[in-house]
Amino acid sequence: MSLLNTGLDYINKLPPTDAEAEFLKCCGASRWAHEMAVARPFASADKVFAEADRVCARLTHEDWLEAFRAHPKIGEHKAATAQTKEAQEWSAKEQSGLERALTDTKTALARGNVEYERRFGYIFIVCATGKTAEEMLDILNRRLTNDEGTEIKMAAEEQRKITRLRLGKLLNQ
Repeated sequence: MSLLNTGLDYINKLPPTDAEAEFLKCCGASRWAHEMAVARPFASADKVFAEADRVCARLTHEDWLEAFRAHPKIGEHKAATAQTKEAQEWSAKEQSGLERALTDTKTALARGNVEYERRFGYIFIVCATGKTAEEMLDILNRRLTNDEGTEIKMAAEEQRKITRLRLGKLLNQ
């Protein structure tokens, strides 16, 4: 049996509240986690990812804001809402591109985070996996020029990418 099947079996067999807690590690929107738990059992990993995308497509503005609050700001370690130890570790690995960043870049990201949050009312969210600090700063600066409607869509798409990456981790644990 492959690791993916083991993870899939694990998720499928959990009691509903435990499944929701596992799914919340992937996306901090409680409605998303609930709908994923209700959709079980999944026949395959592909079905999990397809359902995740379907549920994401139905999330409201408030659902997205709830999901964003479950992430630390780029360059920080603590989210606005409580995170499990595992979710904190995932965030740290996803932001590992910041480890080698110059102080000036880290300072610019911190300033950009403040400006972004003041402009849009929520944290700057980007799928940081594989990105350098300089790339994240460039993305942040470009997105600061967006209007509110465009930006919430871009932020939601970044959350969807993060969710898919974390689902893969969950299924492979």
